[in-house]
Amino acid sequence: MVNKRRELLFAAMSGAAFGWANPSSAASAGQSAVQEALDLWPGNYAPQSKGPHQGNGPEGPEKVSAKGSVAQVSRPRLIVYRPARPNGSAVLVIAGGGYAHIERGTESTPTCLWLQAQGVTAFELVYRLPGEHWTAEAPLQDGQRAMRVIRSVAGQYGLDTGRIGAIGFSAGGHLAGLTAATAAVARYAAVDAADSLSSRPDFAGLIYPVLTFMAPFDHTHARREIVGEHPTAEQSAAFSVDRLVTAQMPPVFLAQAQDDPISPVDNSLLMFNALRAAGVPAEMHIFPQGGHGWGLGKPGTRVHAWPGLFAEWAAISGFFGVPQ
Repeated sequence: MVNKRRELLFAAMSGAAFGWANPSSAASAGQSAVQEALDLWPGNYAPQSKGPHQGNGPEGPEKVSAKGSVAQVSRPRLIVYRPARPNGSAVLVIAGGGYAHIERGTESTPTCLWLQAQGVTAFELVYRLPGEHWTAEAPLQDGQRAMRVIRSVAGQYGLDTGRIGAIGFSAGGHLAGLTAATAAVARYAAVDAADSLSSRPDFAGLIYPVLTFMAPFDHTHARREIVGEHPTAEQSAAFSVDRLVTAQMPPVFLAQAQDDPISPVDNSLLMFNALRAAGVPAEMHIFPQGGHGWGLGKPGTRVHAWPGLFAEWAAISGFFGVPQ
């Protein structure tokens, strides 16, 4: 399962990791520049079916932009950030990008470095994208498989299997939310022993998330990539996380800006109301300004507060332990 090839990270862009921990500790963690990678699927296997372009994955090498945005993913994997003093907690971190690319450089990589500085073992997900000759199910399969792979290596990394959560941004928030809400749904046939383990995260942080595909909030790129340009109401509802909440949903932390121009704040409001109706513990922070795509938060703005608020919530809820 462990791929010994070392993974080049975006250290130059992760020096801005900040929040609950001393910023310098998170920045220094990025200076190593390489981390261990775990392949999601054994061998060259990944659940394959004809995608929108009637193929099975992208042609050509993976692409990385100057800002660390990733596309052309043919090797879904987890990048592991091991803290110097692990506290037993772990978080799967999922960047957004409208299911068209993955904003590692501005979202998931800095967040993993920040979590690492808290003593949390972070797993950054590099997932398949529907428009790259995969089906719309591909990222959902990767999200479900990622949680199982993390649980399968819990002993190796010293993890408490009751404190493994997920954080997702934008479309990554949709993927994290869907993974949490539909753990009972079998999105692929089992491939090894890891698939006997639960894919349900123990807690979830959904940051400026895309959660509903229903009108009038359905003008997102994520919705178009997953259910197409002209879905039926039933298709949209089947992938609207707020419509899928049950009492089995794990506790959820929500953070979004009221002036979000990409994912309307109604996504978080609908989700909070669904969680409350189902009796699921939830905490929500709606900031008056901040827009979209702020990652760990822009200094000098209110959204800069969310990492500390999340860490406090996770600690009080018993999900973040004390470093050893």
